[in-house]
Amino acid sequence: MTVVNVSPRRKELIRVAARLFVDEGFDRTTVRMLALEMNIKSGSLFHHFRDKQEILCAVIEEGMHNALSIARTALAEAGCSPQARLDAMARAHLETLLTDRNAHVVALYEWRRLDGDSRAHLVHLRDAYEALWQQVIDEALEAGLIRGDKFLVRRFVLGALNWTVRWYDPDGPRSPEALAKELVAMITPPEAAESP
Repeated sequence: MTVVNVSPRRKELIRVAARLFVDEGFDRTTVRMLALEMNIKSGSLFHHFRDKQEILCAVIEEGMHNALSIARTALAEAGCSPQARLDAMARAHLETLLTDRNAHVVALYEWRRLDGDSRAHLVHLRDAYEALWQQVIDEALEAGLIRGDKFLVRRFVLGALNWTVRWYDPDGPRSPEALAKELVAMITPPEAAESP
């Protein structure tokens, strides 16, 4: 199954579908609703996608590709310091939420709606993203920046960052950078932050 496609029309359909899946939920979003939003006939959707399941897969895939790209760029620019890399990953995650919120929310809340083939197609992207986090967390644990079981720390950090889609206001008092720094500070013991 190859879902990524550079067609501008297809990309627009993916963006519209992501918004509808967030607003209405995957199950309640119909092909007719998607076509109406795009101002096309329902049958025209099938020039781009086989079915609604493939649309869901495309939404999540595009979001995951974007998240991986943002995270890899952030890590490349962060250098070798475990603290800088942890901060960079947190900022990158929040940037993903802000720049591609709908796709991220769909991935979080509609993953369970994927059929087996779609899940198998996407799992390597999810695993690649989680592997970046695990590497950064392993480095932070080894440097003494954070403490705890690496599996639980990763789940806790990603859970906290993911939950910001529900409450974070980009027009509020905290910038994404400030929020990322504060969230990382919550899991970093003060003595670790003070050490060189």
